[in-house]
Amino acid sequence: MEENKLSFEEAYKQLMELVKKMESGELPLADSVSAYEQGVKLKAYCEQLLKEAELKIETLKVSANQ
Repeated sequence: MEENKLSFEEAYKQLMELVKKMESGELPLADSVSAYEQGVKLKAYCEQLLKEAELKIETLKVSANQ
């Protein structure tokens, strides 16, 4: 899966699904490690999208005040 093609909502949903699976304790160790690695990537991607949105909002605020 390529995170950079997902919307924030899709990436967040996938992240939450991974968390549920890992918290269930039913995944074998190797699958848990893979899920964790994927979760780290999804978390970083979500944070990136939020930062970009925040910057856009700040830019709009500055433009509106000029």
